[in-house]
Amino acid sequence: MKTNWMLRGLKFALCAVLFAALFGFLVMSLWNALMPALFGWHVITFWQAVGLLLLSKIFFGGFHGGADRHMDWRYRMKERWENMTPEEREKMRQGFGGHCGPFGSHSASSKESREPKAGVNV
Repeated sequence: MKTNWMLRGLKFALCAVLFAALFGFLVMSLWNALMPALFGWHVITFWQAVGLLLLSKIFFGGFHGGADRHMDWRYRMKERWENMTPEEREKMRQGFGGHCGPFGSHSASSKESREPKAGVNV
């Protein structure tokens, strides 16, 4: 059992190293082919390219699988909303305070606060 777990860990580590090496080389090649010619920037080394990949991961949270993965929360929220009772929905609307689009409250008081007052130029 432990050997199977260790073998999986070793395979994962090997794939991670190969991924970093491949994409590091790709970033380095593209950078060195484009940036110095277009903008006059310096040529970078392999380790600087790997650092750029790591920095992009930190800044942008990249390397996720699929574009729709970022929208999962919408589907979960919609499903949760559909399973709520009318009382639960109203309580949730009040908690949002009218700031969350279609889930916020649309009462007359919130409309009045959005409309400009008489004599005030907007």
